[in-house]
Amino acid sequence: MQIAPVTPHPQGEALAHPTPPVSPLNVDTPGRRFHVEWDPEAPVTPLGQLVFFSQFLATAGLFHDWVKTCPLRFTSNNAPAPTDLLGTLTLAILAGQHRYSHVTALRADTVNPTGLGMTKVCSEDSVRRAFAGADPQACARWQTGALRQTWLPALRQAWIMDLDATVKPLYGQQEGAERGYNPHKPGRPSHVYHSLFVRGLRLVLDVEVRPGKQTAATHGRENLWRVWESLPKECRPWLLCGDSSYGHEGLLAECEGRQQPYLFRLRQTKGVKQLVQLLTAQCGWRPALNGWEGAEGQLQLTGWTAQRRVVVLRRLQERPPEPAAPRELGWALLAECGPAPAYEYQALVTNLRQELVSVADLYRQRAAAENVYDELKNQWGWGGFMTQDQLRCQVAARNVALVYNWWSLFVRCAEPHRPREAVTSRPLLLCAVGRVIESGRQFTLRLTSTHAQAAEAQRLLTHLSLFLSGLQNTAEQLNPSQCWERIWHRILTPWLTPTAALPAPSG
Repeated sequence: MQIAPVTPHPQGEALAHPTPPVSPLNVDTPGRRFHVEWDPEAPVTPLGQLVFFSQFLATAGLFHDWVKTCPLRFTSNNAPAPTDLLGTLTLAILAGQHRYSHVTALRADTVNPTGLGMTKVCSEDSVRRAFAGADPQACARWQTGALRQTWLPALRQAWIMDLDATVKPLYGQQEGAERGYNPHKPGRPSHVYHSLFVRGLRLVLDVEVRPGKQTAATHGRENLWRVWESLPKECRPWLLCGDSSYGHEGLLAECEGRQQPYLFRLRQTKGVKQLVQLLTAQCGWRPALNGWEGAEGQLQLTGWTAQRRVVVLRRLQERPPEPAAPRELGWALLAECGPAPAYEYQALVTNLRQELVSVADLYRQRAAAENVYDELKNQWGWGGFMTQDQLRCQVAARNVALVYNWWSLFVRCAEPHRPREAVTSRPLLLCAVGRVIESGRQFTLRLTSTHAQAAEAQRLLTHLSLFLSGLQNTAEQLNPSQCWERIWHRILTPWLTPTAALPAPSG
């Protein structure tokens, strides 16, 4: 008996993915009938205005230098080119993606990759596995050098470095995923991002990924001083500023040994409360900012090697605190002033000589660092791009910081007098339907923005493009580094414009 051969793909399986109809579909809606057609080969993009960002990178030579110095070397014939790999990463981060699997959504874009010099958009697997097994030191030198290129021209002026750390909750079994301090999701493993920022410009100096238990500021001190010592003396920060986790003896002594001014918040320990008791008894409170009162004194906590200047701020709470339990050590026992006062306090330790109100204002401005964290975690990729090994998590964190710096500077160059977050700048200056029209050897990109301020976006990008074209065409003798200096001059113009003095004179 002859047995009929079994076909590997039975005829019934072909119905699972039927061929789409060629003729238009008639779609009836409450308003009217639409004739729908698909054109998957049309050269269109939803990020049509990204061409101006590509011009910005090309004029300054940022993307070219980043690709040229990349330490990745592939031997396989099927491996992606560095330009394609890093261009895919740039497009994914710019589009606000948080996971490597989202890279697939970029593969239909045939317009923007050519603007970055790419031949194709790499697959998600190629992007995810690119840095597996790479040399950590080589990657760190490459990425910190690219970050340095973005912010070094701004540091010739007096500037402030903000220090902070944030917790990134994890789900899997990633390397370094430990259960540490996690106030919003207790019990979840996490990584810690120790970060350095340029205040005012909201640029990331560097970021270091640490295991979840290393939330203390002392774990970021090594990287802090590595960045600090790599700067020329004239470019070092005028002030280091951080929250209560940075006000400990180790960091204070290192700052004093390097003659580095600092301003850190202190935890409200017993010694700090005793200082508040003394200041209250002396009635030394003076008006400060936004309803705050201030007083100052000298304090040497347990473990400190010297007395230091401490500024204490207080203001009335909106809701009075609940009465303390009978056995609780409350403010009443410390200050001996009757019922617990309805105040909230901040204690700041500093070696500045500025007047009290000026010190209070300098610390108040530190809130901008929290806004940068919120933007990087929720609007960029610091909340995602996870892999099993910590090396690729570190590489992804610095890549996101680099593209974030590029975009922030691009937005400031387009509109120097008004910084914008990505939640508003992307829809305005990035998203627009773009269609390429080829006639002869000329390519025309026709843009259609659906933004309510489309005319304003057109005005800003037109002026920016003319400025960049002037650097490339009118001043042909300028190399990319010199063009980058002139771009920074445009960005810094409003930042260096004299403003009103601090609320109180400096000492």
